[in-house]
Amino acid sequence: MRRYATISVPVEVKEVLERAKGSREWGDFLLELYLEVRRLKGEAAFKKLVDTLSQEDIENIARSSREFREGFIFK
Repeated sequence: MRRYATISVPVEVKEVLERAKGSREWGDFLLELYLEVRRLKGEAAFKKLVDTLSQEDIENIARSSREFREGFIFK
């Protein structure tokens, strides 16, 4: 059996979220929101990193990663 919790939010917030969730269950809707925000933050962080690094930096990281994987042996 699933356990449930109550989250208090301002009425205005709940009204906006209810319109956005449509017929979905609250749990599914909120989890979907969380996963989407997490994905978007990850993409933004990656883009910022790529914009910060030079092509040479990216090639060096790729080479180091490849060398590490090739040298990694399970015992």
